[in-house]
Amino acid sequence: MSVTIYHNPKCGTSRNVLAMIRASGEEPEVVEYLKTPPGREKLVELIGATGLPVREILRRKGTPHDELGLDDPKWSDDELIDFMVEHPILMNRPIVVTPLGAALCRPSEKVLDILPNAEGVGAFEKEDGERVAARTKDDRT
Repeated sequence: MSVTIYHNPKCGTSRNVLAMIRASGEEPEVVEYLKTPPGREKLVELIGATGLPVREILRRKGTPHDELGLDDPKWSDDELIDFMVEHPILMNRPIVVTPLGAALCRPSEKVLDILPNAEGVGAFEKEDGERVAARTKDDRT
Protein backbone atom coordinates (compact mmCIF):
# COMPACT_ATOMS: atom_id res chain seq x y z
CA MET A 1 0.00 0.00 0.00
CA SER A 2 1.22 3.51 -0.60
CA VAL A 3 0.75 6.60 1.53
CA THR A 4 2.11 9.98 0.51
CA ILE A 5 2.36 13.08 2.67
CA TYR A 6 3.02 16.54 1.28
CA HIS A 7 5.02 17.70 4.25
CA ASN A 8 6.70 20.72 5.76
CA PRO A 9 9.04 19.58 8.56
CA LYS A 10 8.83 23.04 10.18
CA CYS A 11 5.06 22.64 10.69
CA GLY A 12 3.91 21.03 13.95
CA THR A 13 0.69 19.72 12.41
CA SER A 14 2.63 18.17 9.55
CA ARG A 15 5.07 16.51 11.98
CA ASN A 16 2.14 15.15 14.04
CA VAL A 17 0.49 13.70 10.95
CA LEU A 18 3.73 12.09 9.80
CA ALA A 19 4.16 10.52 13.26
CA MET A 20 0.59 9.17 13.18
CA ILE A 21 1.09 7.65 9.74
CA ARG A 22 4.23 5.91 10.97
CA ALA A 23 2.47 4.77 14.17
CA SER A 24 -0.16 3.12 11.96
CA GLY A 25 2.56 0.91 10.52
CA GLU A 26 3.04 2.77 7.24
CA GLU A 27 6.27 4.31 6.01
CA PRO A 28 4.97 7.03 3.69
CA GLU A 29 6.54 8.69 0.74
CA VAL A 30 7.42 12.09 2.18
CA VAL A 31 7.31 14.94 -0.30
CA GLU A 32 8.79 18.11 1.14
CA TYR A 33 6.75 20.26 -1.17
CA LEU A 34 8.80 23.42 -0.52
CA LYS A 35 11.93 21.62 -1.80
CA THR A 36 10.10 19.62 -4.47
CA PRO A 37 6.90 21.47 -5.46
CA PRO A 38 4.24 19.23 -6.99
CA GLY A 39 3.78 21.27 -10.17
CA ARG A 40 0.50 22.46 -11.62
CA GLU A 41 -0.87 19.16 -12.90
CA LYS A 42 -0.17 17.33 -9.63
CA LEU A 43 -1.51 20.23 -7.57
CA VAL A 44 -4.77 20.20 -9.53
CA GLU A 45 -4.98 16.42 -9.00
CA LEU A 46 -4.36 16.76 -5.24
CA ILE A 47 -6.93 19.51 -4.79
CA GLY A 48 -9.49 17.51 -6.74
CA ALA A 49 -8.77 14.40 -4.68
CA THR A 50 -9.39 16.26 -1.41
CA GLY A 51 -12.77 17.49 -2.65
CA LEU A 52 -12.03 20.89 -1.14
CA PRO A 53 -12.43 24.23 -2.89
CA VAL A 54 -9.14 25.73 -4.08
CA ARG A 55 -9.46 28.59 -1.59
CA GLU A 56 -9.45 26.09 1.31
CA ILE A 57 -6.08 24.77 0.17
CA LEU A 58 -4.56 28.26 0.29
CA ARG A 59 -2.43 28.94 3.34
CA ARG A 60 -2.45 32.43 4.72
CA LYS A 61 -0.08 32.48 7.73
CA GLY A 62 3.58 32.98 6.85
CA THR A 63 2.87 33.37 3.14
CA PRO A 64 2.46 36.18 0.59
CA HIS A 65 -1.33 35.54 0.62
CA ASP A 66 -2.30 38.99 1.89
CA GLU A 67 0.36 40.85 -0.12
CA LEU A 68 -1.01 39.24 -3.28
CA GLY A 69 -4.61 40.06 -2.34
CA LEU A 70 -5.74 36.46 -2.70
CA ASP A 71 -8.95 37.08 -0.73
CA ASP A 72 -10.19 39.13 -3.68
CA PRO A 73 -12.98 37.19 -5.43
CA LYS A 74 -11.61 38.37 -8.79
CA TRP A 75 -9.11 35.48 -8.71
CA SER A 76 -10.35 32.33 -10.44
CA ASP A 77 -9.44 28.86 -9.18
CA ASP A 78 -6.98 28.52 -12.06
CA GLU A 79 -5.31 31.79 -11.13
CA LEU A 80 -5.10 30.77 -7.47
CA ILE A 81 -3.49 27.49 -8.51
CA ASP A 82 -0.99 29.47 -10.61
CA PHE A 83 -0.10 31.47 -7.48
CA MET A 84 0.45 28.22 -5.54
CA VAL A 85 2.70 26.91 -8.31
CA GLU A 86 4.71 30.15 -8.24
CA HIS A 87 4.74 30.29 -4.41
CA PRO A 88 4.55 26.72 -3.03
CA ILE A 89 4.37 28.11 0.53
CA LEU A 90 0.76 29.06 -0.33
CA MET A 91 -0.19 25.38 -0.35
CA ASN A 92 -1.68 24.39 2.97
CA ARG A 93 -0.29 21.27 4.60
CA PRO A 94 -0.12 18.48 5.21
CA ILE A 95 -2.01 16.84 2.39
CA VAL A 96 -2.05 13.06 2.69
CA VAL A 97 -2.98 10.58 -0.02
CA THR A 98 -3.80 6.95 0.81
CA PRO A 99 -5.76 4.18 -0.91
CA LEU A 100 -8.77 5.40 1.12
CA GLY A 101 -8.62 8.97 -0.18
CA ALA A 102 -6.87 12.29 0.13
CA ALA A 103 -7.24 14.97 2.78
CA LEU A 104 -5.86 18.25 4.00
CA CYS A 105 -5.07 17.02 7.51
CA ARG A 106 -5.82 20.10 9.58
CA PRO A 107 -6.44 19.32 12.35
CA SER A 108 -3.98 16.46 12.39
CA GLU A 109 -6.52 13.82 13.46
CA LYS A 110 -8.20 14.12 10.04
CA VAL A 111 -5.54 11.71 8.81
CA LEU A 112 -7.27 8.98 10.83
CA ASP A 113 -10.20 9.09 8.39
CA ILE A 114 -8.00 7.94 5.50
CA LEU A 115 -5.42 5.68 7.15
CA PRO A 116 -6.15 2.01 6.44
CA ASN A 117 -4.76 0.98 9.85
CA ALA A 118 -5.84 4.03 11.89
CA GLU A 119 -6.56 1.90 14.93
CA GLY A 120 -2.82 1.15 15.05
CA VAL A 121 -2.10 4.77 15.89
CA GLY A 122 -3.42 4.50 19.44
CA ALA A 123 -3.84 7.61 21.57
CA PHE A 124 -1.57 10.54 20.85
CA GLU A 125 -0.90 14.02 22.10
CA LYS A 126 -0.91 16.99 19.76
CA GLU A 127 1.67 19.75 20.12
CA ASP A 128 -0.83 21.90 22.02
CA GLY A 129 -1.16 19.12 24.60
CA GLU A 130 -4.61 17.95 23.46
CA ARG A 131 -4.98 14.17 23.79
CA VAL A 132 -6.69 12.38 20.92
CA ALA A 133 -7.73 8.74 20.78
CA ALA A 134 -7.35 6.83 17.53
CA ARG A 135 -10.49 5.88 15.67
CA THR A 136 -11.61 2.35 15.00
CA LYS A 137 -12.80 1.17 11.60
CA ASP A 138 -16.38 1.59 12.86
CA ASP A 139 -15.74 5.28 13.64
CA ARG A 140 -15.09 6.05 9.97
CA THR A 141 -18.54 5.11 8.75
